[in-house]
Amino acid sequence: MNIWYRVSNLETARDFYVKTLGFKEVYCDEEDRWARLVRDGVEIAIAETEGAGDEEGAVATLDVSDVRAEAERLRSAGARVGTVVEIPGTIRLLDVFDPDGNRVQLSEDI
Repeated sequence: MNIWYRVSNLETARDFYVKTLGFKEVYCDEEDRWARLVRDGVEIAIAETEGAGDEEGAVATLDVSDVRAEAERLRSAGARVGTVVEIPGTIRLLDVFDPDGNRVQLSEDI
């Protein structure tokens, strides 16, 4: 499965995914303006294009050990985050948005 996010500025998006969300860049094509990133077995690609963030499609979900702590860390880093949603005894979820409004979801099994 490939997850692609369209972004308006490749450098801004790379910075967000690497520095804020902890992805590792494994490939970047400066000429065609796209990059591949991985974190804990999740691989996404970001591509600079017009109309970035306009679509509601696939969402990358990252497993974390503490969604609430991640929410606070990301807010402190200036990221746009939603509200922690909890299904009691099952899971906690948090929506995080990249600079173009693409949604990445954090998940914690409880």
